[in-house]
Amino acid sequence: MRNSRDHILTSHVGSLPRPDDLIEANRKREAGEGMDEASFEKLLQSAVVDVVRRQREAGVDVPGDGEFGKSMGHRVNFGAWFSYAFNRLSGLERTSVEVPTVAPRKSHPDELVLLGLLKRRDRVRFAAAYADPDSGISIGRQPLFRPICVGPVKYVGQDAIKADIAHFKAALAACGVAEGFMTSVAPGSIARLGNTHYKTDEEFMFACADAMREEYKAIVDAGLVLQLDDPGIAENWDQIDPEPSVADYKKFTMRRVEALNHAIKGLPKDRIRFHLCWGSWHGPHTTDLPMRDIVDVMLAIDCEAYSFEAGNVRHEHEWTVWQDVKLPDGKLILPGVVSHATNVVEHPELVAQRIVRFADLVGRERVIASTDCGLGGRIHPTIAFAKLEALAQGARLASKQLWAK
Repeated sequence: MRNSRDHILTSHVGSLPRPDDLIEANRKREAGEGMDEASFEKLLQSAVVDVVRRQREAGVDVPGDGEFGKSMGHRVNFGAWFSYAFNRLSGLERTSVEVPTVAPRKSHPDELVLLGLLKRRDRVRFAAAYADPDSGISIGRQPLFRPICVGPVKYVGQDAIKADIAHFKAALAACGVAEGFMTSVAPGSIARLGNTHYKTDEEFMFACADAMREEYKAIVDAGLVLQLDDPGIAENWDQIDPEPSVADYKKFTMRRVEALNHAIKGLPKDRIRFHLCWGSWHGPHTTDLPMRDIVDVMLAIDCEAYSFEAGNVRHEHEWTVWQDVKLPDGKLILPGVVSHATNVVEHPELVAQRIVRFADLVGRERVIASTDCGLGGRIHPTIAFAKLEALAQGARLASKQLWAK
């Protein structure tokens, strides 16, 4: 994994706006409307080349594939980070339900029970706003296909990940880009599904870890950077009612860290980064767990780099955490310095200020400027790429300042 040796590198979190023709092609395939595989793969390859090219033109040093290979249905294009895995694992049975879905069950005396998506404390507190279609934060009640574990979990996505890797590597080569990253969901987030097969939810989670390891290994073996997505590390906090003690929550969450570390054991740390966030939906987020209370849990994940929200108005102030927390030797951070949570495009000078704050605390070589979370599905495509341009412009300003010292 590259570091910011002579200038501040830029990257992002993963999801980028999908083109309309790709969204429509996904819809046709899932509806069985006769979209043949050869035509779809040709369309997908072209889309991945284009999105890598656009990232390079915007000034992104370490691009991703936009998560374009992760099918997400036709209604929205921000759920792929999680739902794509449903098609790559055996033992899951799909059920058509309205959220909230099957309630996770208590599987151990000291296990904290997660509630459904609409039971988040933030969504209960601001129920009127979430229910108002004109508020800008309503998530609606559209039907979702959310599976339940009914049998042994095994990885069956070999062809899918092979195709994702091939499309992305071809795009990197076509655009002359040396390094790129690919996202994959962590076992702790998959294990939030209902479970009727395994004796405990913890057993289910470790089965997911063993299965997903195959995908993780394929990505790093291909020479790509693996980004592990597990927003549940921080955002599960909002789904536990009543609010637990921080100590109990950290104990609960460390089991998810243990499962993730089990899944990546023996894989090269210098090819792995982790993304932490509090959920990308547009809402008040007043019940987010403070970064200070979860940073040590994040750092317990056995990888080289850590991506986290630091640009939105609920978490920007938390850069001060690094005044007191020492970043372990050999580690990098990817703070979000532009946000998915606003349509306002950050001024490059503000982006530079945010970057310099972190660089002054952990060292300029150990900072890669990034986004808070995925931009796909959260803001208009033209705004998303304008934000990537502002990110790169801010990184250049910060580099001039930092390397002049």
